[in-house]
Amino acid sequence: MSGIMIIDGKKVPFTNQKNILSLIRDSGIDLPTFCYHSELSIYGACRMCSVETSKGDIIATCAEKPKDGMEIFTNTERIRKYRKMILELLLANHDRDCTACERTGKCQLQTLANRYGLRKIRFNQINEVNDIDDSSPSIIRNSNKCIKCGDCVMVCEEIQGVGALGFAHRGTDVKIMPAFNKKLSETNCVNCGQCRIVCPTGAITINNTTDKVWNAIYDKSKRIVAQIAPAVRVALGEEFGLKPGDVTIGKIVAVLKRLGVDEVYDTAVGADLTVIEETNEFLERINQNKNLPLFTSCCPAWVKFAENKYPELMDNISTCKSPQQMFGTVVKKIYGELDKKDGKETIMLSIMPCTAKKAEMNRPEFEHDGIKEVDIVLTTQGLSMMIKEMGIDFNDIEEESLDMPFGMTSGAGIIFGTTGGVTEAVLRRLLKNKFGKDDCEIIFNSVRGLENVKEATVNYDGRDIKIAVVHGLKNADDIIRQIKSGEKNYDLIEVMACRGGCIAGGGQPVPKVITRETRIMRAKGLYSIDKTRQIKNSEDNHIVQKLYEGVLKDNNQILHIHKH
Repeated sequence: MSGIMIIDGKKVPFTNQKNILSLIRDSGIDLPTFCYHSELSIYGACRMCSVETSKGDIIATCAEKPKDGMEIFTNTERIRKYRKMILELLLANHDRDCTACERTGKCQLQTLANRYGLRKIRFNQINEVNDIDDSSPSIIRNSNKCIKCGDCVMVCEEIQGVGALGFAHRGTDVKIMPAFNKKLSETNCVNCGQCRIVCPTGAITINNTTDKVWNAIYDKSKRIVAQIAPAVRVALGEEFGLKPGDVTIGKIVAVLKRLGVDEVYDTAVGADLTVIEETNEFLERINQNKNLPLFTSCCPAWVKFAENKYPELMDNISTCKSPQQMFGTVVKKIYGELDKKDGKETIMLSIMPCTAKKAEMNRPEFEHDGIKEVDIVLTTQGLSMMIKEMGIDFNDIEEESLDMPFGMTSGAGIIFGTTGGVTEAVLRRLLKNKFGKDDCEIIFNSVRGLENVKEATVNYDGRDIKIAVVHGLKNADDIIRQIKSGEKNYDLIEVMACRGGCIAGGGQPVPKVITRETRIMRAKGLYSIDKTRQIKNSEDNHIVQKLYEGVLKDNNQILHIHKH
């Protein structure tokens, strides 16, 4: 459908815009919203996007399609008063202690209150003050800052298929909470943090562990060893004015050194180990025709989802630890003897794009004899907070190289950070020397991209191996239902909880408008690193080879869990 609308007196053509709001924004007008996200269903709760028609009607533009000849006004006196009233009513029942709020300066409610010049609130607070839910290792819920936009409810249900949050009560008594007002830790929450990504205020934030990092750094009896996940390096720069996908690994290393971290390594080494172990496990299952399909185990939110909803599939999930935990295992093993000699304790600090990693590190299977494989998880967002607290000029700081020996990684390990990356890394190992370069590129391209589900069939030693790549837990849920019904059949399935993979994890910077383009640019950043890597395959990484000749010789079982 196409036509012409008149917006504030100007003729604006439209073609495929899904609603009037999209058309208005495409025309260069920043119409305010709280509850609208292009990837979620239309809810129309906040009414901030309302405009006035030439007939005097007030309509919510998110819920209306463009109509040929329709005339609207985005900033009439009536509309301006309408929006200010909405903001004032929201602020009346809002915890306005902005100076102590983690979202201050980035809160959409705060931004719009400033934009519309609200300095005085005429209404009294009528809602009772609620306790803050800090029971989750990943997410903090402060319902006193909730504006009931419903974004968290929709992303949890529509994108993740979890439904840990919902609406309760009616009218002015409406609240967003887990069922029966349980704490998040008592629900089926998988700690993915996607609710935090869409929350426009400080109602849902990351469980902040920056103080733990500072305390460890200040303690001279501790040796701080950091690992940096691939996805962090293509997103952190956004906090300092850089574009999504800009690679900042050299600056991140320099910053961590400035903060006081002793050694800085790359989690992609752990990813290289994962590729080797997971490929071996997959071939073993293929040969035995047992416990197929094999589901990947790199994403802790997915593992938690499967445990909650499909416990019967646990034998199908890879026994491999995630790259974070594999790397933590290796570091603690290597530094154990050095700690005894130096009289120090090695603290494994993970810089992750993922809030679920905070929960993963606390799982009992990742603690042995009272020693955790990973001690602290700091998200990309948390690291940006520490950089700003130190007053470091991120853009001006000179780059430094990763420390050796764990600064050498393959391209396969780097692309773990995007959906399809794990599968491609495994395929690179499986298909090495079996197909020409062009044929391999065709296969690899079939598992790249942001389609909800990607499929590939590869002939390996005379057998057709069927592969699926899925991101977003609701999509994973759909795949599992199709497998159970007999509609689909696969041998290997990669699952990542967040749409786009780790590049869009719950701990990453949040752009003003969450778009598919942001994910594409971050993914391109990882693939650009892969292109310049001399080592493409995980098994060719000589650092990994040395690990198998040394600490992992006859001892690779320390890289696995749920052994059968």
